[in-house]
Amino acid sequence: MRALLVVNPRATSTTPAGRDVLTHALASELKLDVLETAYRGHAAEATAAACAAGVELIVALGGDGTVNEVVNGMLVDREATGPRAPDGSDPDTPALAVVPGGSANVFARALGMPRDPVEATGAILAALERRSSRLVGLGRADDRWFTFNAGMGWDADVVAAVERARAAGREATPIRYAGTAIAEYLRQRVRPPSMTVEVPGAGPLEDIRLAFVSNTDPWTFLAGRAVRTNPGATFGAGLALFALRHLGLPTIGRTLRHILSPDGDPHGRNIVRQDVVPSVRIRSAEPLALQLDGDHLGSRTDVEFVSVPGALRVVV
Repeated sequence: MRALLVVNPRATSTTPAGRDVLTHALASELKLDVLETAYRGHAAEATAAACAAGVELIVALGGDGTVNEVVNGMLVDREATGPRAPDGSDPDTPALAVVPGGSANVFARALGMPRDPVEATGAILAALERRSSRLVGLGRADDRWFTFNAGMGWDADVVAAVERARAAGREATPIRYAGTAIAEYLRQRVRPPSMTVEVPGAGPLEDIRLAFVSNTDPWTFLAGRAVRTNPGATFGAGLALFALRHLGLPTIGRTLRHILSPDGDPHGRNIVRQDVVPSVRIRSAEPLALQLDGDHLGSRTDVEFVSVPGALRVVV
């Protein structure tokens, strides 16, 4: 099987020696080419070229940002609808395998992959031997794909601020994320964003202050604990919406208790939640930050998020 291994050399949870071990293990069973990314967008470019050349498997070694780039490279020419095989897959798109190498690795963990990169590589090789895979649904935000979550408002501003800090040479530690989240929260209490959210079959929701769109549960983790905004969300069901009408401390406190509970089922008068919807549209009068899978994509005033069932075959 022809395969491309896309490696982010700056991934936080692997070492050069460890990456060599993983590469040799995969090369023992695959006709493997290896690419080490050198700049933002490199993984998407290389993956698109490999797909055009007929590669059958793309292996992403890195964090969620690397996985997102790889997926966008794999599906760069794919529309939300198009010709499918009888099982719902696109016969022209190679399969994806993910070796977790970042700090959060949300997509890999949602797939049930081992968190250790060596163990995950062994699981991938075993799955390839028994030809085991699954189809997963993805989301599209206009012309960009996301694998587990998108957001506008507070969380996207936090992502943007942390990315600016990283560009200035400061490490993106959990403490930095926490401090940035508090700073952005205080800023938004003074001047809260206002969004209008639309889902099919319901009237527009006005004056929304924060909105998440996800397609799995949980879609992130906080200090090792799962964050459960939409416990009914799955990779096969569609998109899920979680939104807040208010950012007051009582609302934030209650919401955090709900979403960090092991059996979390968040609800309340300031919470808007839909666990299965085909699409979500978010509009605002002024540009708001947008994040997809934890990457800042600039500011937008109008974004449509669409569910694409069975968009990708993943080796598990």
